[in-house]
Amino acid sequence: MVAMPVGSVSMDGMFPVSPTSAASLTGSLLVASPALADTPFARSVIFLCAHVPGQGAMGLIVNRRLPQPGLDDVLGQLGIDPVPPRRRIDLCAGGPVDGGRGFVLHSSDWTGEGSMSIDGETTLTASLDVLRDIADGAGPRRALLALGHASWQDDQLEDEIIHRNAWLPAPASDDILFGSDHRAKWRQALAAINIDPIRLSALAGHA
Repeated sequence: MVAMPVGSVSMDGMFPVSPTSAASLTGSLLVASPALADTPFARSVIFLCAHVPGQGAMGLIVNRRLPQPGLDDVLGQLGIDPVPPRRRIDLCAGGPVDGGRGFVLHSSDWTGEGSMSIDGETTLTASLDVLRDIADGAGPRRALLALGHASWQDDQLEDEIIHRNAWLPAPASDDILFGSDHRAKWRQALAAINIDPIRLSALAGHA
């Protein structure tokens, strides 16, 4: 679990990588393999918001519910009314990088300043406008707020996938991205690529 700072949450800035590339995994999931069982990424499911092969990648863990701070606390820190909000969304630990920075991952039926379209169906927004609309009961049809993100430098992700067998690419779905059963998402993502997690663990030498 990501350790959260006490200070206010910033929604400024976004990862400066274009999501367009012919061989890009942008818009896909990365499913943690048993090779990561003894790391903070164990059983993580990451949605890749941006990936340029050989140049880096950025994504959000979508299956780590964050109990503290709560959504009300975050909205209060940001000065967003009303609190409690008229509508609630899940709050996740998005990754170990920039744990005090918030990103709203949401369906593409809403867009605003600071929004980046990922795959035509999913958008990433790092401005406060989307949270204001959500708190007011409106906003995108489906959304989650992630604090922090995961990122990879040049060729790092490719090395982890190809040479270290750390990640299994899988197709994304609304249920995995925005579903409320976070414990089930790892298995759901593996099922999307027809992998039985019990067999996967056995093949990797884990009980």
